[in-house]
Amino acid sequence: MINLDLQFSNILNKYKKIQDSLNEMGNSNAEELMKLNREYAELKPIVDKIEEYKKEKTEILNLNDLINDNDQEISKMAELELIQKKNLIKILENELLRLLIPKDINDSKNSILEIRAGTGGDEASLFASDLLSMYQKYADINSWKFEILSISETGLKGVKEVICNISGTNVFSKLKFESGVHRVQRVPATESSGRVHTSAATVAVLPEAEEIDVEINDKDLRIDVFRSSGPGGQSVNTTDSAVRITHLPTGIVVSQQDEKSQHKNKAKAMKILRSRLLDNEIQQKNKERSEQRRTQVGSGDRSERIRTYNFPQGRVSDHRINLTLYNLTEVLEGKIEELIKPLIAEEETKKLAEIKND
Repeated sequence: MINLDLQFSNILNKYKKIQDSLNEMGNSNAEELMKLNREYAELKPIVDKIEEYKKEKTEILNLNDLINDNDQEISKMAELELIQKKNLIKILENELLRLLIPKDINDSKNSILEIRAGTGGDEASLFASDLLSMYQKYADINSWKFEILSISETGLKGVKEVICNISGTNVFSKLKFESGVHRVQRVPATESSGRVHTSAATVAVLPEAEEIDVEINDKDLRIDVFRSSGPGGQSVNTTDSAVRITHLPTGIVVSQQDEKSQHKNKAKAMKILRSRLLDNEIQQKNKERSEQRRTQVGSGDRSERIRTYNFPQGRVSDHRINLTLYNLTEVLEGKIEELIKPLIAEEETKKLAEIKND
């Protein structure tokens, strides 16, 4: 079981050291000053809550003394107040435990979003296009920047594969639960008998990796250049501007041909490669962790079916938390907060259980 008093003591000591460092530093080291100010700001709400908790604990000790007072009226009042204080202490303990939940270091990062049509032929590619539109609208709602890095479309306004870059505030923290297989049940426009078909698309959300997050050695890369081609194999331009980068140790391959400049295509490909390598590392760590503890929201495995969009019934079901909503139209318009918030809450609850059992 977690030792709260020890945890609180460590946090208060750390907070005091940061305070002292900030008072002594002045403006001599801007980078270090920024780092300390950020740590100070992150700790302050926890420290304020600890101080409130300690104050209430002290009052409980005083009330325990008053219960033994010879004056029956004072003793009775102290008894009633003690019940209230003990209830408040339980609330404060839970609030503090939530504040102590380890933060995902990638939560504040931007994201690389990848959508691929799965089983279901043309209907799967149309569904992939619907998902792309849904995430674009969700990005607009959150005032995020949404950039399509590469896209492979079908002739029916469908999408075979699309890779996007989403940047803004806490993008990954909100989108990370979207990774997995999304399934759609509806009557395709081409279906004359009105039969419902089931199709799927795979979504991958990766934290955008900076150069400092992932070290890539040039000797580990094979870079091939080739002529860009459009639908049907037609030449897009006459120079070898398209780039294919293979990361030899992992076998990850990234191709880019949307830009006319080889340099720009290489830069985009490297951005995607870095994010895939970081995600590869995260998935490996999650796998190791989940073998020790089965307390996460889903397994994070992208082969896992996470959500079903049923058009005839107008419902959306998230299979990880047994949540069903009957607002499919609003969801496709980017209003997916009702799906995301319960997943975040579920993850917090599971992490809280881990902390209590440590």
